[in-house]
Amino acid sequence: MPPKKAETKVFTQSSSRPWLAPVQSASRAVLGAVAAALTLASMFSPALAEEEIVHDAEYYVLKAQHGDEWAAEDTALRAKLDELKAKHGRPPNIIHIMWDDTAFGDVGIPAIQKVRGLTTPNINRLAEEGILFTRMYTEVGCTPSRAALVTGRHPIRNGMYNIGMLLESHGMRGEEVTMAEVLSKAGYNTAFYGKWHLGDIEESYPHNQGFDEAFFTGYNQILSLNTKLAEGANASIGLHEDMLPPDPYKLDDSFVTKGWVMIAEGKKGEKAKQWGDNSHDTYLKIDPEAQKRTLEFIEKSVQEEKPFYIANWPNLASFLPNPKKCAVARSLLQDGLQCNIDPFIAKLIAKLEELNIADNTLVVAMADNGPMSHNPPPGIGMAETIFRGGKGDFLEGGVRVPAMAWWPGVIRPGQQVGDIIHEVDLFTTFANLAGATQYIPTDRVIDGVDQTALLFEGDTNSRRDYVFIYAGPKLGATVKGNYKRHWISPDPVGEASGIPAAFYFLPADPREKTPMLTNLIHLKSPFNRMRLRHKLWMKKYPNNKEKFGVPWTGIANATPEIEALGKPKMDLSKLPFDPLEYVEHLDELPFDPSMDPSLGQ
Repeated sequence: MPPKKAETKVFTQSSSRPWLAPVQSASRAVLGAVAAALTLASMFSPALAEEEIVHDAEYYVLKAQHGDEWAAEDTALRAKLDELKAKHGRPPNIIHIMWDDTAFGDVGIPAIQKVRGLTTPNINRLAEEGILFTRMYTEVGCTPSRAALVTGRHPIRNGMYNIGMLLESHGMRGEEVTMAEVLSKAGYNTAFYGKWHLGDIEESYPHNQGFDEAFFTGYNQILSLNTKLAEGANASIGLHEDMLPPDPYKLDDSFVTKGWVMIAEGKKGEKAKQWGDNSHDTYLKIDPEAQKRTLEFIEKSVQEEKPFYIANWPNLASFLPNPKKCAVARSLLQDGLQCNIDPFIAKLIAKLEELNIADNTLVVAMADNGPMSHNPPPGIGMAETIFRGGKGDFLEGGVRVPAMAWWPGVIRPGQQVGDIIHEVDLFTTFANLAGATQYIPTDRVIDGVDQTALLFEGDTNSRRDYVFIYAGPKLGATVKGNYKRHWISPDPVGEASGIPAAFYFLPADPREKTPMLTNLIHLKSPFNRMRLRHKLWMKKYPNNKEKFGVPWTGIANATPEIEALGKPKMDLSKLPFDPLEYVEHLDELPFDPSMDPSLGQ
């Protein structure tokens, strides 16, 4: 069995802070003693209370200014939540739906959809009857975005900033505490269905990360390129060597992997099982099966009179052309949204209404990051809309996504919210709605802040005005209100030259095309202070690394090909080294942005 989670630790901050002195000294030199006191001392004093959730340093700057107001709001919000719980007999059900690689405006905004050639009336209904977020931020890619969501922590903290490919031999550490674990302790039924993409080692499987049951892919849509159908279409070369003529020059029969798992299922405390085979037909059945199981799990939970948390993260579309076109755009993305996800949303809402639980159910639907606009497969249909950039970028187009929240009778309909919210906030917000904040660990930084006030009270009620955007392990950019600074720049006469010119005013320049040096130079020091606070807090609470191991162990019905992953095909006695030794050293590889050539641009 995978290792057990460590017990939650209680943190009490020391009154001694010698590490803060250099920053204070530097700040005084630049800004004077008064400015230093406002920006640094106010943040760290008084000390954190025992068992208080530890947030990023920047949060405490806001709390020092608005804490009394927030405390009063929280009292009123708690009363509303208690009233709802008394009315329904249990805390709210929570459903989180997240699909891939979609530009802001591709759903939820009919005018942009008209231009893009698709229609999603049921997804749009969530926005029309609830909240459309205009500043929902995510991470830059699939794996980091999903890791951030389930832990409430930026992937730089949980180590999951590498986008997992086939047989990555990595995964999320068992020590991380997930949303499913937090809500399970509060009495929730929990389930995961769809694209997990958080590792292929045993301790990373979702049913080993707190979910009662799971039906999941270890990787992403690229799996459709690893099938024999794709091989026959020349979409990939050599994975299925039996389809190629014999190579008289081949010496190493272990180089090309023969075994992997497309889709697996499992229940908490049990071994996983492979579901189906690795054919393209199986791939096309994943989302329909996940949708079926979602609706069945809802019915089961209602019968058991228990609240439920479901993460349904569709695979969306195959990377091979689908002959069944239904969107005017005739592209894979639009077909996936219009023909797959939108009908499912209709079924989901109908099921909630049929069971009379819609008014006690929060549904959040969103994309995981921006479109794969740089190197898209033919016919994928991904493109920039309002914002520049896409998947892999710290530009707004890479991390600012369509998102909406629906909760009849609780969320006021027809809202377009301009507040900043980050996907990590859903972790803390869901926990608060469930009455489960006491189960959030206090021995590590939780980046997510509670946004219950934003859901209940609407626009201008966010408790966040900042975002740190990482490109792999590097800090790519920082957002503060309407301002943004790029820390990484390809511009030889800009940031890369040492001239701090990469400042942007987003309302006037949403595509980040015109950096302002002269008129925004007064932001250099404030952004520097933000970055220093952020990094110093990391020294107090060190980041985790991703976990490595032999992939796809713990599969009850493992095929010989899968078992061979941990048993190299050779006479081990004839090797002067352990052929699996590399697994223990994968973290020594440098971060390779060439896996996604656009990353960080």
